[in-house]
Amino acid sequence: MKLNKQDILKALETITVPGEGQNMVESSAVKNVITFGDEVIVDITIANPSLQAKKRTEVDIMKTIHDKVYEKAKVTVNVKVDAPTKPTNEIKGNPIPGIQNIIAIASGKGGVGKSTVTANLAVSLTKMGFKVGVLDADIYGPSIPIMFGVEAERPLAINVDGKSKMKPVENYGVKILSIGFFTQPNQAVVWRGPMAAKALTQMIFDAAWEELDFLLIDLPPGTGDIHLSIMQSLPITGAVIVSTPQNVALADAKKGVAMFKQESINVPVLGIIENMAFFTPEELPNNKYYIFGKEGAKHLAEDLQVPFLGEIPLVQSIREAGDIGRPAALQTETPLAKAFEVLTQNIVQELVRRNEDLPPTEIIKITTMAGCSTV
Repeated sequence: MKLNKQDILKALETITVPGEGQNMVESSAVKNVITFGDEVIVDITIANPSLQAKKRTEVDIMKTIHDKVYEKAKVTVNVKVDAPTKPTNEIKGNPIPGIQNIIAIASGKGGVGKSTVTANLAVSLTKMGFKVGVLDADIYGPSIPIMFGVEAERPLAINVDGKSKMKPVENYGVKILSIGFFTQPNQAVVWRGPMAAKALTQMIFDAAWEELDFLLIDLPPGTGDIHLSIMQSLPITGAVIVSTPQNVALADAKKGVAMFKQESINVPVLGIIENMAFFTPEELPNNKYYIFGKEGAKHLAEDLQVPFLGEIPLVQSIREAGDIGRPAALQTETPLAKAFEVLTQNIVQELVRRNEDLPPTEIIKITTMAGCSTV
């Protein structure tokens, strides 16, 4: 069959570029259409630099041509990114020498297992041969020291190039800093935003992290001062959102994704993890009970067009491992360890794609919101 350029353009008028209101032809996104025989080449330019936007554009064009013009057409889509100039009044996060990638682990609400996921991801990355650190930025509810069995430890002061620095506590090959090391177990942290931000800044920049492939930041639940302070202080490589399948958790997770994606912050979202996905009793290993709902986080990832990184079952041993300070991912050849291994591999894969698709970590910037002062 011989394809016609006008038929192709008419079909492309039925779809829009991600994030734009006009169709691809009206918005002048389609730069060129070449047809010869049953082959067609579409050159298109979009403003959204994300890998998800590029993939969606390519898939939409191919599907539309197959559905509306010729189902056996051989379609080639060349997507070029022409991102708009960044707004003025930008704040550049200060890189930490020696740290290659900084990943924020976030959740819209508390109780979804964000810290548990952070601890096990750190251990899994270490098992894969990476050098890993964890910054517990959950100022008001630090739990990372307990999960690594180091709650009684205290960071030491060491001299680095004539300056006094904190040496992170280390266990299982992971370097750890947390406000929990500086407070008593029964002591409540009653700080306003600026005080909490100052404490975090000290743990970030007054620490001797040395060489790290990954620094995981365990953020507090929700969206607030701490999140903004972290993103203004550091060039975050990407964010991972943790949620359960429950509708209430998903609603908050959606807000978390929106926070990182908004123009004034613009931190790439590497994907969503579904925790407590299902329960399987030991006596019924082939049964799955979806206590909090089925595949809610997976569907949310699809709706928001961000990667779904995988699921973690609701297993008693995960909680027990965290309580005794030995993350479940330390086990070998167990379903749990395998689940965390798969999650970790998916995150690393998305991180590689993100670094190929966007500028390097050192120049990721955060802009101030119009009319708001920075923390």
